[in-house]
Amino acid sequence: MVSQKVKITNPTGLHLRPAGIFSNIANKFECRITFEYENSIANAKSVLSILGAGIKSGDEILLICEGEEEEKALKAMIEAVESGLGE
Repeated sequence: MVSQKVKITNPTGLHLRPAGIFSNIANKFECRITFEYENSIANAKSVLSILGAGIKSGDEILLICEGEEEEKALKAMIEAVESGLGE
C-alpha cells in the first residue's frame, strides 16, 4: 500500500468532467485506488463516488493505492491532480 496527500488545484473542484478524468486514469491500473476526504473513503474508479465526496478547489485528499501497480498508479493520479485534471 502506498499513499500520499494531494491538494485539488483546479478552480471548480471535482465536478463531472474532472471526476471523469480522475476515474478514467484510476481505471487504467490493476490495483485498488481509493481516497480519503473528511473521514470518509471513496472509490477513485467510480465517478459517482468521486462526485458524492463533494470535493472543492483547495481541498486536500489522501490517495491510497493497493495492489500490483500501486506505485505507478499513485504517480499517475498525483500528476493528473497537480496538472488540474484537464482544466
